[in-house]
Amino acid sequence: MTSIEAWFMDDSDEDHRMPHKLNPNEPVSLKELENIGVFYWKLDADIYETDPALEKIRKDRGYSYSDIITIDKDKLPNYEDKLKMFFEEHLHLDDEIRYILDGRAYFDVRDREDRWIRIAMTKGDLITLPAGIYHRFTLTETVWLHLSFGCLQHNYTQAMRLFVGEPVWKAYNRPADEFDIRQKYVSALQCA
Repeated sequence: MTSIEAWFMDDSDEDHRMPHKLNPNEPVSLKELENIGVFYWKLDADIYETDPALEKIRKDRGYSYSDIITIDKDKLPNYEDKLKMFFEEHLHLDDEIRYILDGRAYFDVRDREDRWIRIAMTKGDLITLPAGIYHRFTLTETVWLHLSFGCLQHNYTQAMRLFVGEPVWKAYNRPADEFDIRQKYVSALQCA
């Protein structure tokens, strides 16, 4: 399995779409991510509609609902407002499961010591964030050739959103420590 790239973030207030790596960089391993409940798979996004590996993950984990979101200024209504909302530190009462079908993005998650870890997501990356973890999402500043559009593309990603049962879209901005799911998540970290 190919590993995802993740690292501890600096405290800079520069554009949040920048990598924000410490100097020197402090990478975070896949094992360290798993220790805080974040799981990762690398899949072939070109065959997502018929991919047996994706189907097995969905069956094994009970991901019965999915849809696709395109985060692009020309395709997402209220694009700027949505990006601001996605970047607010928050948690969900259910796992957040995202599969990048195209483009690039970052998920930031808090570790046990409340430090930010940035996870770089590219085409084919599937990630699950556990219910109760504080996190946020942003696009990258990276520009690359987008074959479908035949042009240079930035500030764009397309992702499959997966859910167990009916989708729940509610995010609870920090502080949200009063929720049972947050308490369960923190207790699980202490026991691990």
